[in-house]
Amino acid sequence: MKKRPTFPAQLESTVAKPRAVPLPLLGSVPQGLGMDSQAVRQRMVQKLQGQGITDSAVLAAMGTVERHRFVDSALVNQAYEDTSLPIGLGQTISKPGVVSRMAELLRNGRQEKLGRVLEIGTGCGYQAAVLSFLATEVYSIERLRGLHDKARENLRHLRLPNVHLLFGDGREGYAKGAPYAAIIAAAGGEAVPPAWIDQLAVGGRLVAPVVTSGAQGGSQALLVLDKTAQGVRSSLLEAVHFVPLKSGVA
Repeated sequence: MKKRPTFPAQLESTVAKPRAVPLPLLGSVPQGLGMDSQAVRQRMVQKLQGQGITDSAVLAAMGTVERHRFVDSALVNQAYEDTSLPIGLGQTISKPGVVSRMAELLRNGRQEKLGRVLEIGTGCGYQAAVLSFLATEVYSIERLRGLHDKARENLRHLRLPNVHLLFGDGREGYAKGAPYAAIIAAAGGEAVPPAWIDQLAVGGRLVAPVVTSGAQGGSQALLVLDKTAQGVRSSLLEAVHFVPLKSGVA
């Protein structure tokens, strides 16, 4: 993989000083009370395991990142329920079950960390934080300035040196960071933009929602696309519901 690019003006890092954030040991004794309690997150992790999530690295990341810090204060009591929640500007934070499912598909059973990952649709920054524990570097792009700024604030306290936020059109990806070991999208269109496939490394995997062919009402399914030396192969999995994939910035 080529050398990390020199960042342009629109790329804004979430951190100035790196600080390691330890992963919890699954099965450890929960400490604390309330939303800050590890016990609350561990209960969520147990529910994810009950849904079939088995990747220990994904479960550890989900148990580390405090989801309640990424939602509005009025919705804090719902932060660890398996539900999507509004984050403003018509966008939502994905269900923990969906975040963990997509992350597990992205890792595809590997033991080591993913390399460089591109996330389309930063939103409030929650998924980028989860990905930071699963990849060596995360580039996350958001087309809505208000959400881009919100994600910066939400991620600031975590001080994640490997997460870089971009403001721009996600349909175009980020060519200067390519090739990517993995690409994940939090918005669904009728087809995968060609730029994403171009920027995916050979041997890389893309996980994204897509509108299913002939679907009524814009129904979506989860797409897994693998790029090989012979071309791309893809498969559609379960039905999902994401916001529509749009072009441009706002």
